[in-house]
Amino acid sequence: MAALAWLLIPFVAAVGAAVWSVWASRKPSGFGDADGVAGYEAFRAAMERPHGRGTGREDRGGREGPAAVSRTAADGRAPAAD
Repeated sequence: MAALAWLLIPFVAAVGAAVWSVWASRKPSGFGDADGVAGYEAFRAAMERPHGRGTGREDRGGREGPAAVSRTAADGRAPAAD
């Protein structure tokens, strides 16, 4: 009986290999390379376009952002108001 159990291991491995080979050689789905490349090109074009926004205070409506609030002087006091 132990010999049959040991023969079962390669049999299960062979069945698993057969199932994997059928799955690996199946016809590819409808999503082709051309769709992926077109999507990548659209992404790249969008990333290369300028934002159209400024980087100064006008970007925040004239107010200073949270980084300005957290700044402190060397002695630990808040900086003087503008």
